[in-house]
Amino acid sequence: MMRRNLDLTLGFLKLLDRCVTAEDVRQILNKHLNQFGITTYVAGVVYGPKLRPREQLGQALLYTMPSEWRRRYTAQGYWFKDPTIPLLGIIRDPFTWGEAMDRAGEDAAARRVLGEAGEFGMAQGVTVPLSTLEGDLAGFSFSGPRVELAPAERSMLHVVATYAFAQLLLIRDASLGLDSVTLAPRERETLQWVAEGKTAWEIGQVMGISEKGVEYHLQAVRAKLGAVNSTQAVAKALRYGLIA
Repeated sequence: MMRRNLDLTLGFLKLLDRCVTAEDVRQILNKHLNQFGITTYVAGVVYGPKLRPREQLGQALLYTMPSEWRRRYTAQGYWFKDPTIPLLGIIRDPFTWGEAMDRAGEDAAARRVLGEAGEFGMAQGVTVPLSTLEGDLAGFSFSGPRVELAPAERSMLHVVATYAFAQLLLIRDASLGLDSVTLAPRERETLQWVAEGKTAWEIGQVMGISEKGVEYHLQAVRAKLGAVNSTQAVAKALRYGLIA
């Protein structure tokens, strides 16, 4: 069994490197995971209350659940009732939807969300908690009418989800043109010092410029990388090898 799981995982990773669209990733997932009863997928970052539920789902990196379920999920505000979402910030290992239901206890709204999901062919599921380099919570859910995973296979799914999620992020960033971003030498130097934990004042002293000059370079970097703050800019720059 362990050898079969290893072969499955290695085969998946090799194919994953060739994916250039989210649809490519979905097809690879189907090829390797249908045997476990997995037929639908949702992968994305949890942006919290700053985005409305409809916007949250719109930011999904991969979403193959039925459109009717998606409409019901947003219309009923299930984003705030779904028992799997709070667990992303609590549990590190993959958990089944049944386990999420047990943690929800007598919460009728939480039970209704997962109960109604079954009406759309998602009676059972496993969610893998993840995070981005920027520190944002994320998750990858796998579901189907009947999902059968042994403990070793659940560990395999964790590896698969991690690599698939990373590839989906690269695909998304490539579609935004972030993979072709270049930084000017002073921009790169400024961001490199940020990555090493120096303050704006310290960076200014090293580079011989004012704190306003430091912020000027960082503002340009954030704009190029589509980052909301310098921490996110550092993470994206590391991802694309713009800084070491």
